[in-house]
Amino acid sequence: MVEYKVAETSIVTDETLERTINEWVSQGWEFERIQFAMYEGSKRPGMAFVLFTREVVEE
Repeated sequence: MVEYKVAETSIVTDETLERTINEWVSQGWEFERIQFAMYEGSKRPGMAFVLFTREVVEE
């Protein structure tokens, strides 16, 4: 079975994204992708959702 994790951040910088990815990967999650949420009229994303997965063995 696949388990999913979504980490949300409202501070969208390279340092914040790196820290978020490294934190969850070190806990056994596999990085999948980043989804950005844009604010109208802004060229920079207002939020980021970092998605992870991991395999869970059912007993």
